[in-house]
Amino acid sequence: MRGGGRRWAAGTLAVAALAALPAGERPARPLAAAERAPCRVLRVFDGDTIAVRCSGRADRVRYIGINAPETHHPTRGQEPGGREATAANVRLVGGRTVRLETDVQVRDVHDRLLAYVWVREPGGREVMANARMLALGYARLMTIPPNVRHVKQFVELQQEARRAGRGLWSVWSSPGGARTGDRPRP
Repeated sequence: MRGGGRRWAAGTLAVAALAALPAGERPARPLAAAERAPCRVLRVFDGDTIAVRCSGRADRVRYIGINAPETHHPTRGQEPGGREATAANVRLVGGRTVRLETDVQVRDVHDRLLAYVWVREPGGREVMANARMLALGYARLMTIPPNVRHVKQFVELQQEARRAGRGLWSVWSSPGGARTGDRPRP
């Protein structure tokens, strides 16, 4: 193994070791400006991507840990359930003020900010939009290490939504209730 390979392997092991720790036991890191400031949702692109304005700066945000059906994919076009997932996300965060929580990796290859998106419900309780989309059945779990802070909760939420046939899981099962796969077939 060359020097770069050893460094990559050591870094991967370190990230895996950190990810295995409960969130409250991970080493503290400085909060990004976006995490300290409230952000206004400017646009909902789909079930897992929004545009926000934080401290005067506009940014695209990709929800960490979930994947919703696409509405504007460059090669696949609109996927089944894309409109429903987008509508659920609009109801959840559209035009609202949110708080962003980043994880280990802050941006993706498309330069989108990667975040857990927190929004206040009318009663004042703060909920995570990523988790709510899973719980409602409008997104599926998509874990990309090293951003795994809430993965255990996400797994449980997806399992419950699937068992209950919520949201798109009602479409992703056969009429008799047996699962036909992860996606509906055309």
